[in-house]
Amino acid sequence: MKKFLLALSTVIFLFFSTTSLFATENSESEKFNPGPFIVGHVIDDYGWHITGEGAQSVSIPLPVILFDGGKPVVFMSNKFHHGHCAYKGYALGFTPETKRTIVKLNDSEFTGEIAELAQKNNITDDEGMASLIDADASLIDISITKNVCSLLISIIILLWLFLKVAKQYKQRENQAPHGAQGLVEPLILFIRDEVAIPSLGNKYEKYFPYLLTLFFFILVNNLMGLIPIFPGGANVTGNIAITGILAVITFLMTTFSSNKNYWKHIVNTPGVPWFLKFPIPLMPVVEFIGIFTKPFVLMVRLFANITAGHIIALGVISLIFIFGGLYGPALGYGVSIVSLVFYVFMGLLECIVAFIQAFVFTLLTALFTGMAMEEEH
Repeated sequence: MKKFLLALSTVIFLFFSTTSLFATENSESEKFNPGPFIVGHVIDDYGWHITGEGAQSVSIPLPVILFDGGKPVVFMSNKFHHGHCAYKGYALGFTPETKRTIVKLNDSEFTGEIAELAQKNNITDDEGMASLIDADASLIDISITKNVCSLLISIIILLWLFLKVAKQYKQRENQAPHGAQGLVEPLILFIRDEVAIPSLGNKYEKYFPYLLTLFFFILVNNLMGLIPIFPGGANVTGNIAITGILAVITFLMTTFSSNKNYWKHIVNTPGVPWFLKFPIPLMPVVEFIGIFTKPFVLMVRLFANITAGHIIALGVISLIFIFGGLYGPALGYGVSIVSLVFYVFMGLLECIVAFIQAFVFTLLTALFTGMAMEEEH
């Protein structure tokens, strides 16, 4: 464990030291703005950012897959040149309404810089730029974005890990756990003994595979998001769409596992004074709203905690560029030491948060499902 932490700290140090040098060299020509820097790394993107910022940034291009009026269009995201260029009539949104999306231009064959197209059409203001976009175009975007790519990588890791562990169980039957088996088995037993059985009782085996999948899926993606270099760094569990889908699955599992007693407690809650039920059904309304607020809170909790951790870490790193740009490279290098120490501290704290958030989401999913199946006493 010590060697792993030492190696991780070294990688982080080298990565951000290189980035600090790059930022310092360009500080005179371009003032560093932490807002777009942080937002650009937290939200999804069509390329996998490696280093640098703006036109000088280096990134791994990802496939852009569009359906334009039913016709498939496929090309790599580097054709956009960090959003400055269009390719065969398609471009990254360059107006406030179309930011972070792909748009179709009125000139469907244009390939080149957006600035050249604006000059060609005698457009000099931001409002006129919207006229370059074909507002009637029907684009269906199923591109492999950074989060989608990271999602696929995490699935491959999980399949590799559990197929390997399953093979070890067959080969080492009735023997002590070894290797990956020894790493995973305590977590499996923990979820079974501390989450599934207490929450679901004798019916836990039916839901146990999903609870394990949920726990390890969130855990692996949380940990991958803490790695600052490829294939890490994507904010999968900090994406509201991902956490929303997980919450919807919890909602559906709870609803379809519910029994008559569950709905009886919602419509006519026992032990509640009659004047809270009639003539105004206050408690039934509150209980009915609670059906939707439970998964909603699950969604927001995971999204907010993971995203907040990324924002804090990036904010600490941004201090290097801010001080280096304002007061010179010497202060930037001095602040980088403090920022690096605090970043490593935040990284270790986020490792704990990664486990806690995976555990909490799995525990509450099991509790909600168990409450829906509870028989009348």
